[in-house]
Amino acid sequence: MKLHFMLVALAGAMVSCAPIHQCGTPAPEKKPMMTKRTEAIYKERNQLCSDLATERTTTADLRDQNESRQKEIEKKNAELAQKQVQYDQLMSESMNNAAKFDATLKQKAAELNEKEKLLTEREKALAEMKAIIARQDSITQRLNDILRNALLGFNSDELQVEIKNGKVYVSMSDKLLFKSGSATVEPKGKEAIKLLGDVLGKNTDIDVLIEGHTDNIPIKTAVYKDNWDLSVARATDIVRVLTNEMKIDPKRLTASGKGEFMPRTTNETAEGRARNRRTEIILSPKLDEIMQLLGGK
Repeated sequence: MKLHFMLVALAGAMVSCAPIHQCGTPAPEKKPMMTKRTEAIYKERNQLCSDLATERTTTADLRDQNESRQKEIEKKNAELAQKQVQYDQLMSESMNNAAKFDATLKQKAAELNEKEKLLTEREKALAEMKAIIARQDSITQRLNDILRNALLGFNSDELQVEIKNGKVYVSMSDKLLFKSGSATVEPKGKEAIKLLGDVLGKNTDIDVLIEGHTDNIPIKTAVYKDNWDLSVARATDIVRVLTNEMKIDPKRLTASGKGEFMPRTTNETAEGRARNRRTEIILSPKLDEIMQLLGGK
């Protein structure tokens, strides 16, 4: 009997120590026989298995999330690197553009300064020229007044004095200076020319142009081929009076003939033709100062 009991106890122990299903494998349909203590341990083990499975699932999820985030970080880093390259390129281009703009700005500033300098110089030259012209106008007006006073003894149909284009024009009629078809100055005409010569002798800064003019009636003599020839001869004879008798510097005098080609009025009437037959003595203040100013600029 005693041996039988021991065999039963050993069998029970062997049953209680029978293998239990592993974590993660299905539980057997028939629950094995076990002691209360073993059953408590079994339940605890099953809970641990369940917790372990949960932790493994959580760990796997976290690992997947970590890998996904790592890939996202690598992608963001690649994008950031690309943005950095683009930023560096833009900064380089910006610096280059800034340098170019700065160089252009300096060049424009230099050009502007040069233009302002040139403008200042031109304004100065213009002011100087205006002052010279004002002096020339003053000289012209004074000369006009002197000549009018000197030639008061002649009639208006014989001699006229006027200012045109900044010059003094002394217009002497044909009947005052010459006989018809002649280029020799008559005594009364010579008197007028000598009075004019006195003024020129006292005003050496005046240049003189003597222009002969005729009407359009043709002339042809043994001495003169045409009106042009006659007009030049008359102007030349007045020049000789001024140089030979009044000792005016020949360098100040110019003789020219315009013939019939610059009439004052119509040649259709006797009165018009008489006005056109004239000699104009044109007095101009010397332009040396203006020419020097223009040449210097």
